[in-house]
Amino acid sequence: SFSGGSFKLSYYNEYKSYLRMLRSASRSLVRRAMPRTVSRTSLRPAVSAGLRTFSTGQVLKRATARAVMATASQPCRFLSGNYPAHFRIDMPALSPTMESGTIVSWAVNEGDELGDGDLLAQIETDKATMDFETPEVGYLAKIILPAGTSDVKLGTPVCIIVENQEDIAAFADYTAEAAPAAAAPAAAPTAPPPPPPPAPSAAPPPPPAPPASPAPVAASPPSPVPDFAPDSRILASPMARTLAARKGIDLSKLASSGPDGVIRAADIEAAAAATPAAAPPAADSSVLPVTPSLQPDGSFTEIPLTGMRKAIAKRLTQSKQEVPHYYLTIDIAIDDLLGVRSKLNAAADGEYKLSVTDFLIKACSKALVDVPEANSQWAETSIKQFHNADISVAVATDSGLITPIVFTANKKGLQQINTDMNDLKEKAVSGKLQPHEFQGGTFTISNLGMMGIDHFTAVINPPQSCILAVGSPAKKLVPADNEKGFNVQTTMSVSLSCDHRVVDGAVGAKWLAKLKSYLENPLKMLL
Repeated sequence: SFSGGSFKLSYYNEYKSYLRMLRSASRSLVRRAMPRTVSRTSLRPAVSAGLRTFSTGQVLKRATARAVMATASQPCRFLSGNYPAHFRIDMPALSPTMESGTIVSWAVNEGDELGDGDLLAQIETDKATMDFETPEVGYLAKIILPAGTSDVKLGTPVCIIVENQEDIAAFADYTAEAAPAAAAPAAAPTAPPPPPPPAPSAAPPPPPAPPASPAPVAASPPSPVPDFAPDSRILASPMARTLAARKGIDLSKLASSGPDGVIRAADIEAAAAATPAAAPPAADSSVLPVTPSLQPDGSFTEIPLTGMRKAIAKRLTQSKQEVPHYYLTIDIAIDDLLGVRSKLNAAADGEYKLSVTDFLIKACSKALVDVPEANSQWAETSIKQFHNADISVAVATDSGLITPIVFTANKKGLQQINTDMNDLKEKAVSGKLQPHEFQGGTFTISNLGMMGIDHFTAVINPPQSCILAVGSPAKKLVPADNEKGFNVQTTMSVSLSCDHRVVDGAVGAKWLAKLKSYLENPLKMLL
């Protein structure tokens, strides 16, 4: 991960491959940042002098974001007899988990000039719709895939950029089929097909041979075993190598979908799924197959799946199948919290307007610091226990649910949390969230109280270990030692979903007790 101020970017299981991509991208970014007449030997002092005007956080945030964008599409320069020199721009990997994308819109038209940092297109990833800046300076000669094209695999050509304006006309009839394939390892020469066997000649059946002693049967050669010896020429992520060893797949025979030719875990799963399975037994022709009843035409509307909806389905299914959930529920009195909130908003003079969610984020972050066992993640061979509370908050959008993150909430005040949340909500609804703003997090809050839901349980957002489901406040009668014998109390029901591999029941109960103490006595959050 990289950190600079509030900037944070995690690459999860593809960490090593993306580090290599960033190192390559940094050199590419520096070359693009300088005039073409500057020699490489003079780049180092020039860049060093320029970077001194920025803080470390600014340099790291901008350089990393631009480096990822610069190499995400991996532009290839081609020279051929049919077309002038040109750059083929492929579908970029705009997030570590992206496998395909949808071209939402093109920001420029064919023939337009492209400068450094100009917006080229908007692409919907598995998480959000993101801006894709042009990786090359020149002119947009051809849009290969029009806006609205969905399920475009990584590495698929999407457009052509040329350096000279007079070369644009040569690509008027350019098609995706004309795009040369990316460089791949040379295939082994194929042997010529064997000659056809001679046609059998008609002959009378031979007489039966006398019985003889059985001849020794030659031992059949052992089945070839894939060679898993480490090969520096095969680039694969650690998870991909582990899966290949388990499933008996030879990495040298796989095509990669990752950046810089890196074989990813998804490539192994695809190869395993493509392996032909044993043929099922022949069905009995006397038994008629059962045909499922079909809905009449026009009685439903088939809605295509977006990249975000596919990602939500995949991750939540994985969570319920692999994460052992358990649930803890508690009622919290929030009369004092509502009173403090009203006083603070009245004194804000319109500068801010605190919500109950802002108090929940602060209280959860304080409780996570007090009970760090709940601020942890399962890592197969270890448990990661985090020092800061990065709170993900579920936000509903038209395209699906997304969880922007309030980083280091334990170190922020209520006003700063409120400002961060307002900015993140606005970006989430408009589809402008950047990957580092919603990938990561150590704890999630899902609040359906504003929709009138009294109580619910939420699905854990992997790789996190806990998620808090918040219901709607309601007034209840509680016993009291007074003349009436009761008091009217505003109560809110919350349910904590925990990963039992990481958080034991007693730890979850301890964390909920801490949360209850902060919300029922909100002034304690100031200590």
